[in-house]
Amino acid sequence: QVQLVESGGGLVQAGGSLRLSCAATGRTSNVYAVGWFRQAPGKEREVVGTKKRSIGVTYYADSVKGRFTISEDSGKNTMFLQMNSLELEDTAVYYCAASTRLRDFRAIINYDVWGQGTQVTVSS
Repeated sequence: QVQLVESGGGLVQAGGSLRLSCAATGRTSNVYAVGWFRQAPGKEREVVGTKKRSIGVTYYADSVKGRFTISEDSGKNTMFLQMNSLELEDTAVYYCAASTRLRDFRAIINYDVWGQGTQVTVSS
């Protein structure tokens, strides 16, 4: 089973940038899709962006489209989330996740391996 660990969270002012990292260990050959998700206090976890590994198709939520970018370093089994033009509404715990299921890569329900999360706080 693959295991994931996020890092790179912190405090940043609105308009600033931050890059999150997700390191994978263990079995990764059966990973169908990867993604970044976030959860603010009192709210449901939501999709930030997901990527289907077989063909490299990437999906972003409308709220982050044009500001956030997902990338991968396959050799190091690492995924990144580059966040630019951060807004107060981006404050949340950010999670990376992987899916071993051959289902819709955009749907959060299909992600079965999760990291521990990293806090991102955007201040005014």
